[in-house]
Amino acid sequence: MTIILFKRFLSSTLLILLIASGAAAHHGWSWAEADQIELKGVIRDIFIGPPHPTLDVETANDGMWHIELANLNQTRRAGFVEGSAKIGDEVVALGNRSTDPKEKRMKAVRITVSGKTYDIYPERIKTN
Repeated sequence: MTIILFKRFLSSTLLILLIASGAAAHHGWSWAEADQIELKGVIRDIFIGPPHPTLDVETANDGMWHIELANLNQTRRAGFVEGSAKIGDEVVALGNRSTDPKEKRMKAVRITVSGKTYDIYPERIKTN
């Protein structure tokens, strides 16, 4: 009986650790380059919801990009809420692109829509 309980405990603990490490990997910055780039384009899709609000942005020279913002609460605290942008709006996004050059994906630290700037991750904004 004790061995069975121990095996269940060990299995449950391992499962919790696997789930937690997957969530940490998703929410980290390890997938993104250290250097920041600026993208300019037109918003083609907007998602405001968990785990991260996102924008799909079509650029003039580099096609479609997937822009991730912070978690929903942090994005809202930055002032970017439902209605802050609409499909067809021009956007400038500053952030860290994926380390995979084939992947057109960015974690934005700042976005500007219709002249209004939203500092999503103010502590991560790098100035020259």
